[in-house]
Amino acid sequence: MKLLDIEPWLRRIVPVLVAVFVVALGSISYLNASATREETLVDAVGDIDILASYTAAELSRAIGADAILDARALGFVPSHAIHDGRFMLLTRAEGAVVASLPGGLYTGGTLVSALGESQPLTTFADKAGVIVITLPSGAKALATVRDLPAPYGQVAVVQPISLALATWRQRTTSTLILLGAACFVLTAISTAYFWQAWRARQADAICDKFRRRLDAALSRGRCGLWDWDIARGTLYWSDSMYEMLGYARESEFMSFGEVNRLVHPEDGDLFSLADTLASREATTVDHAFRVRAADGAWVWLRARAELVRDGENRDPHLIGIAIDITEQRRLAQQTATADMRLREAIETISEAFVLWDDANQLVMCNSKFQKLHNLLPEHVQPGTPYETLAAALTPSVVQHRLDAAVEAGARSYEAQLPDQRWLQINERRTKDGGYVSVGTDITLLKQQEERLLDSERKLTASVADLKRSRQTLEMQAQQLADLAERYLEQKAEAESANRAKSEFLAKMSHELRTPLNAILGFSEVMEAGIFGSLGCDKYTDYCRDIRKSGEYLLGLIADILDMAELEAGRVRMHREPVVAEEMVSAAMAAITPVAHSRGLSLSAEPLAGAVVHADKRALEKMLGHLLSNAVKFTPEGGKVMIRTRRIGGNLNIYVEDTGVGIPKDALPKLARPFEWVAMDASKPTDGSGLGLAIARSLAELHGGGLRIRSCEGAGTIVMLHLPLKPPTGLEIASGRASRVG
Repeated sequence: MKLLDIEPWLRRIVPVLVAVFVVALGSISYLNASATREETLVDAVGDIDILASYTAAELSRAIGADAILDARALGFVPSHAIHDGRFMLLTRAEGAVVASLPGGLYTGGTLVSALGESQPLTTFADKAGVIVITLPSGAKALATVRDLPAPYGQVAVVQPISLALATWRQRTTSTLILLGAACFVLTAISTAYFWQAWRARQADAICDKFRRRLDAALSRGRCGLWDWDIARGTLYWSDSMYEMLGYARESEFMSFGEVNRLVHPEDGDLFSLADTLASREATTVDHAFRVRAADGAWVWLRARAELVRDGENRDPHLIGIAIDITEQRRLAQQTATADMRLREAIETISEAFVLWDDANQLVMCNSKFQKLHNLLPEHVQPGTPYETLAAALTPSVVQHRLDAAVEAGARSYEAQLPDQRWLQINERRTKDGGYVSVGTDITLLKQQEERLLDSERKLTASVADLKRSRQTLEMQAQQLADLAERYLEQKAEAESANRAKSEFLAKMSHELRTPLNAILGFSEVMEAGIFGSLGCDKYTDYCRDIRKSGEYLLGLIADILDMAELEAGRVRMHREPVVAEEMVSAAMAAITPVAHSRGLSLSAEPLAGAVVHADKRALEKMLGHLLSNAVKFTPEGGKVMIRTRRIGGNLNIYVEDTGVGIPKDALPKLARPFEWVAMDASKPTDGSGLGLAIARSLAELHGGGLRIRSCEGAGTIVMLHLPLKPPTGLEIASGRASRVG
């Protein structure tokens, strides 16, 4: 656990340590290379100075000894002194180069042209010492010059800096290669470490994920994992085991005694199980027992485990799962109780009951079946084949199938036993392919049937006696039939006359509307003076009176025509969704000029969003007639109001006025065709008396109705009742029947 705790810190520290080490190693290498370069240059300066001084001394000695002067004057210089690009030049007094090491350099030229004109060495000679000059080729070089006695002039020792540092560069390159190799090795080691750490984390994550899935699966399956180390006497429980029993984990392992104390004493103990496993009498365990839960309840568990040996010492471990079977035990107990109750119920019924399985073997039967067929107990053992039991059954004397319709896989028949008893046997196939058979003793019913047959014979004799009196009844029936026929003829004549009246009214209405349209058109043309003035204002008033009278007559004819079509049954409703608020607003707008001319106030309380399935034209007519009547019978200064309410699945439209009201005895006559009610004797009532009748008939065609409430002198309320959805034809017919009744 300690290594796991410091592992995150190691992941952070290792990269820092590697980076610090690489930086330190690089810094040391850089400082070392810089110091080595300086040392190399210092050594080169010293070597050049020594070589120049040595050469000048040797040449001065050779001149004093009268040595031969030629191009091989520098032959005494050791070869190892000329290395890493170092070379020497010897000049005469006039400045020409006569000798060089290595040979052939600048021969015939001057020292100034060889070293460059900007250098001070040829002027100051050994006073300048060893300095850095720029050669004519542009390369930097270390050089020094020494003056010589005649006939020689000067000797120069030159070494390019780049060649002087060649060895240093080789060593530095080797150092850089070693540094790169070290960095590569460290990087590889770090990468391997982090990759291994990543793999370890991935493995831990996979293990954790697998463990969570395993715990979730065990928890959902109401089971837990056991690992019993028998040698050490410790047990490991999974988290699902603790969750199943309601305990909290206090340590990684539980002792043998702690677990044994939780086991129910009647279900054995773990000591005997350990002895059995230790004696190698068993290697697997499948045992059901009870364990006390945290709340004190006993939980039934079924433990299934196997003995395995692992580790260096091959210690025995009992590894397996424990499944919660409390619900199964409870269901098994309930099933046993239900089975016992079912057997008791089957035993107590009065019918003979027998059940066969899909292999035609006996499952169970009651004592009534056994007594009915005089069967011995060994004959009715469960599993007895049908053929064996059929051989012991009492054969029936008479057997016939009933004609009553039954479902597929079932049959019913009657059988008579040798002792004159009758049975009605009903058989039905069960869902598992077997059969259930119930036999009912119908002996009493058969006896009653015989008595009924005897009564039928007696009744047949009585019917023969009644046939004689039937002739008299037939004569009376013939007379009644003649009367009914005459009634039907008279009824047909009345209906024919009514249809003729309706057709006459419809035809006459059409015939009258044709000249009226001409009268109205010409009166409007004359009143408007389209073709010129009439010459007198009286003529204009006469034309206005003609137009108003024609319009009144045209409206009257339209009402008569509508009433005739309604009575003839030729009106068809074209239903469509109609917004009630829009229809109320349109009706109010149409009647507003008339109401204002009479000095009346109009108001409306529409129901927003109400949609009724109705014939739009019919709804306009109904609202127009109701508002026209309200305005007509309301005196000046009165009020007319229209309200809309939704009641259940219906829409009620109330037209209220503060008019003269209707006498109570006159209410039954309203809404009948051509019925008038005298509201005021001093003012004769105009109109055809068809407005309310048309409104009521149209409302009933919609499946609704019309109701009137009035109080004489206080006003009238007319309610138009319409269903929001179109009713069925049966509902409309029942509404009409109630109106007729």
